[in-house]
Amino acid sequence: MKSTALIEIRDLRAGYGKAEVLHGIGLHADKGQVITVIGPNGAGKSTLLNTVMGVLPIRGGELLYKGEAINDLSLEERVMAGIALVPEKRELFGTMTVEDNLELGGFRQMRLGNAQWRSRIDDVYDLFPRLKERRLQLSGTLSGGERQMLAVGRSLMSHPEVLMLDEPSLGLAPLIVKEIFAIIETLRQTGVTIVLVEQNARAALAVADHGYVLEMGEVSVQGPARELAQDPRVIDTYLGKAQSK
Repeated sequence: MKSTALIEIRDLRAGYGKAEVLHGIGLHADKGQVITVIGPNGAGKSTLLNTVMGVLPIRGGELLYKGEAINDLSLEERVMAGIALVPEKRELFGTMTVEDNLELGGFRQMRLGNAQWRSRIDDVYDLFPRLKERRLQLSGTLSGGERQMLAVGRSLMSHPEVLMLDEPSLGLAPLIVKEIFAIIETLRQTGVTIVLVEQNARAALAVADHGYVLEMGEVSVQGPARELAQDPRVIDTYLGKAQSK
């Protein structure tokens, strides 16, 4: 039976070398939905995103995209299918300008034959006016917040249907964090499905539709984000004190 979710993970197992990090993970996201995965450092949150993206191999279980299994697709094939990841380290080309980094992000649309792919840069500049001001600046000279904006903007250049964000607020000043989460809310309105891994559990649950708590490689709690934000266990462990990854 086909899944109605845009992206669905069933009984997923994955890890590094001989070490299994994820033990039977299950989650799903419908089109236009924001889901968040929170949990302590080392719980397997980044491993989850890297496995979905194809950076790490799947050891067991099933990964469905638009109802079809994509376990065997390469990273490049997943990008071409419409899945994008903004990694924690952002991985920009520091010796290239802001605009050159954005153009590289448009590779998928260029390959798909979209003659108007460059116009997507204007959409990114509308979303991040600061990037337009710095379009000719080397990305390696940007502030932390600007680099995060560029990393997100570069991913948006591919016009993804699923956008995965790994710790987008990590290391940023509070005002910039607020701006990043405002952008996530704006992206939701464009219809893109967002999978958000975030150290700031309070902010993540505030912007998400559904949340998953990942502990020791397993989903320990899940539910509507508003309900999780009121769950005594979640409050005590993740919301009742300053967050740390």
